[in-house]
Amino acid sequence: MAKKKDTWIDQAEKIKAELEQLKKKKKDLDLSLAKKAEAKPAKKATKKAEAKPAKKATKKAEAKPEKVKKLTKKELEEAKIEAEKTLEEELEEQLSDEEIENFQIEKVDMEKLTNKVCDILAERESSGMFQSELWKKLKLTSRDGSRLALKLERMGTITREKILEKGRWTYKLILKKTPISTQSIVNAPCLVCPVEQKCSLEGEISPRTCQLIEDWVIIEMKKSTKSK
Repeated sequence: MAKKKDTWIDQAEKIKAELEQLKKKKKDLDLSLAKKAEAKPAKKATKKAEAKPAKKATKKAEAKPEKVKKLTKKELEEAKIEAEKTLEEELEEQLSDEEIENFQIEKVDMEKLTNKVCDILAERESSGMFQSELWKKLKLTSRDGSRLALKLERMGTITREKILEKGRWTYKLILKKTPISTQSIVNAPCLVCPVEQKCSLEGEISPRTCQLIEDWVIIEMKKSTKSK
């Protein structure tokens, strides 16, 4: 009887010990689950927190104005050249039409000077001549030369072609038409010829055989050569 009792006590103790172990395991399991449950929301919150700054950063990046492309040194130089005005253009802004059309150079015969300009440009034909080159040839200042060019253009005697030469804007002058001048016939013998009425191409008195005309032409040619 005593042995059976001891056996039951031992079995009861074992069962009690197993129950205690099961309770402990259950407790450990509950704690583990609780920790996992607490950890998951924290991770989500962290992810959201990490994600939000990224969105803000994107918005800020989008809000930033586009960077203006900087011009190269060459492009800046080209823009500066393009913006520069020629002396003629500046003068045209300063002078009235009347001042340009009535322009005179002190102690200079403007008709002779105009004819000389036309003679020089006529030699160049359609290729024209840079105005700076022409003014040097005529020993004029660039200011006087520019005003003269404006006057001749207004008269329809020349055309001005704007071109870029050696990094600077300038004009090439091209002869458009030769001005009419009476200077060349002032001393013509025909104007005071006593037998002008009898003169004809096939007559006894003819410009083809007239010694007076021949002498006058030779004198005028010598004058023209000296003036050049």
